[in-house]
Amino acid sequence: MIVATLHSIVQDGVDALSLGSTYALYALGIALVFSVMRLINFAHGELITAGAMTMFLLVGVPFVALLGIVLVVVVALALLTERVAFRPVRDASPATLLVTSFAVSYLLQSLAVVIFGSTPRTVDIAGGLTGSFTVGGIEIGKLDALTIGLTAALLVGLALFLARTSIGVQMRAAAEDFQMARLVGVRANRVIAISFALSGLLAAIAAFLLLVQTASVTPTMGITPVLIAFIATVIGGMGSLQGAVLGGMLIGIATVVLQVALPVELRPYRDAFVFAVVLGVLVLRPGGLIVARSTITRI
Repeated sequence: MIVATLHSIVQDGVDALSLGSTYALYALGIALVFSVMRLINFAHGELITAGAMTMFLLVGVPFVALLGIVLVVVVALALLTERVAFRPVRDASPATLLVTSFAVSYLLQSLAVVIFGSTPRTVDIAGGLTGSFTVGGIEIGKLDALTIGLTAALLVGLALFLARTSIGVQMRAAAEDFQMARLVGVRANRVIAISFALSGLLAAIAAFLLLVQTASVTPTMGITPVLIAFIATVIGGMGSLQGAVLGGMLIGIATVVLQVALPVELRPYRDAFVFAVVLGVLVLRPGGLIVARSTITRI
């Protein structure tokens, strides 16, 4: 009985870590842009959609080439939205930036509907990842293992990039005090463009993982990921990359724990309980789990 219980706990732990890693990946793309530009880019969801639709159109292309093309397309789209839509209103009020973000999101959604239609499209990408393997009696999904490993590698890579490279240090400086960073020679256009490019890179990877999981493409498939990313960024601490990752992990773990712990009749209301947990966190920590230095400075 004890062995069976331990087995279940480990199994659920793997599921929670996998879902939390996925949500952390979503949140990190949002937090990167917000930390530098103070912009919640709701069009990030459409970058995920664009990546998934590109894979749908290129089914049959060799896998490595397919991933390379998707990365280029999504990063290019992220840079295009920054240059055309967000750069002209960079110095506007936060409300204007927010409205612009929604406008870009709805524009890209509408373009996707016009080009692809609103009917869901089924596509099989990397079908071999839908299986599982067993380690010590614990069944681990291949996609779960890939998600956890890939997210961990991206987090380590991003941390090294921000700590060890010149542009990474400039991004950190801009995140703490953008105006002061500009005064000491940080090139605003370059820093913001790289932030958008990195968010596009994360969106492309998220699109791949989401498409393998759902095997379906729709013009609105990016809405749920971007909402989860926004909530994770808020509870983690606006402007904090570590907080965004922690917030995404918390939501993923809470979702799996509640799915297991709630009585069967209450499981359809699982998401309501998850958001109750989110509200509880915000009541206890209104500034988020990790308050960014820029927030402390403004206070």
